[in-house]
Amino acid sequence: MNSPDQSQLGKPVSYADRYDASLLFPLARAPKRDELGLAGALPFFGADLWTAFELSWLNRRGKPQVAIGHFTIPCETPNIIESKSLKLYLGSFNSEPFDSADQVRERIRADLSEAVWRGAPAPGTVGVRLLLPEAFDREPVHELDGLSLDRLDIECTQYTPAPELLRAAQDEQPVEETLTSNLLKSNCLVTGQPDWGSVQIRYSGPQIDQGGLLRYLVSFRNHNEFHEQCVERLFMDIWRRCKPSKLAVYARYTRRGGLDINPLRTSHPMALPANVRTARQ
Repeated sequence: MNSPDQSQLGKPVSYADRYDASLLFPLARAPKRDELGLAGALPFFGADLWTAFELSWLNRRGKPQVAIGHFTIPCETPNIIESKSLKLYLGSFNSEPFDSADQVRERIRADLSEAVWRGAPAPGTVGVRLLLPEAFDREPVHELDGLSLDRLDIECTQYTPAPELLRAAQDEQPVEETLTSNLLKSNCLVTGQPDWGSVQIRYSGPQIDQGGLLRYLVSFRNHNEFHEQCVERLFMDIWRRCKPSKLAVYARYTRRGGLDINPLRTSHPMALPANVRTARQ
């Protein structure tokens, strides 16, 4: 199986001048999940919601076409796609003629599905939606709903993940809260480049100490891990330390290379959120 150091991250590359599905570089989810002690059935549901802002191809008369792509990758897929490889793959469409946007969508769906489900005994599919220019003006910008933890005037001293900062009032009445922060920041596992994000935490159960939760989120600041892996670490630390009866962790990261990644992990089946970008995205 591929490893992150074998990818094109941090290496000089040139764009392919024709469509090339082999540019997609899947990475197994299992090694990072093993670090979290996840074996067997996953303790969460969810998906990774991608937005591709740099998507273009040619029609049969050679005229460029553009669209925004929304891709939904279920969290149960055995692989993720390394983001630079997805950028290069989408770039390979730039000089390729297609009959229609529907043909482009189905080509992307087939290629992404093969890559993320590779090695699975019963492969599935991914969701692909293309937003065409006539709908661009209807694209909303909205911040994550919830009570902002960033209002708290706290001292922060830890910048690598510190789950011991998490506490909850186990001897008091349970609550239901939605908390948000714009202070999530980690680094790319390979290049060390900063990844900026906002996070929403919905839970029911013992009330989580908000100051400790914010310090915990800030503690990812010097941590090197991919977006999907960070959100699964967030989910598992809160789940194990605070013992909520229900939990959903949703992060929206700012784009790099024309792509943003927005993972959701939830303890219970729920509808996926609309893939609506925040102001920073």
